[in-house]
Order: sequence, then structure tokens, then C-alpha cells
Amino acid sequence: MSSELRGFELPLRLLLGFRVLIDELHEELARQGHPQMRPMHGFVFQAIMRAGGRYGTTAADLGRALGVSKQAAGKTIDTLEGLGYVRPGHDPGDARRKTYTLTPHAYDALERSEQIFEDLRGQWAETIGEDRLRAMVEDLRKVTPPDAFQLDTPQWFNAP
Repeated sequence: MSSELRGFELPLRLLLGFRVLIDELHEELARQGHPQMRPMHGFVFQAIMRAGGRYGTTAADLGRALGVSKQAAGKTIDTLEGLGYVRPGHDPGDARRKTYTLTPHAYDALERSEQIFEDLRGQWAETIGEDRLRAMVEDLRKVTPPDAFQLDTPQWFNAP
């Protein structure tokens, strides 16, 4: 295998590394009681927590955060409600404003995800060494924005 790093390989390897971690996360989440969880759901949970006010978030606000239409956000909410991850409510200041919040089932998935990611990080450290893993993350911090987590990342792949 050549040690030459061609330009196109960098984004592909970064994406592949992301994919490996996410696939392994979801395999373990399934074993731990969340078999219906999909990668997009984690982005939705984060968007609900960030965009949601005291009484939750609306489908329109969720759509804006995710970079999708209100209708697409509504379909996702319906799916997550059916799976027991979100619950509907209303803003007491405006009864017409239908809002959605995460359920304890969603918070359980998030807590389990956090621990699974720690375990996966540990596996990567065992494979490539703690120092190399730490250096890789530090180097990625140098070339990426400091706090620019994009919740619309899945939709970004479909952007025109």
C-alpha cells in the first residue's frame, strides 16, 4: 500500500471514519434497547434541544435547524413520536403553537450514545495509540471551526 496521500483520499477517509463510528454506535444502541434509532435521529434530538425553548420546538423551527422543509420535519417528528422519542405539547402562551420535546426514552438513547462513543474512542486509542488519537483530534481542531456543529449535515449531502 502506498503511503502517498492523494487529495481526494482525505475527505473520503474522514467520512469513512465518521461512518464507522456511527455504524458501530447504532449497532450497540440496537443491542441496548434502541433498535429503531437511525443516524438522523441524533441530529434531530440535538436540534430539538438547541432550538427548543422552555416548551419545546415547533416543526418549522426544527426544519430550519435541520435545513429541511417544515413538512419533512413534521414527518420526522411523526416517526419519532411513534417510536416514543418525542412528545407533543403546546406553548402555554400560544395554544396554536404545537411544540415537541424529547421523552425519557430519547434521553436514555442520548446517555447511552455518550457512553458508547467513549467506548469507541477507547477502542480507537487501543488501535492507533492514545497519543496519536489525541494528536489527530487536536489537528482536526486546528482545521475546523471551533464551535460550528452543523445540524443540517445529513441534508447537506442532498443540497443542490
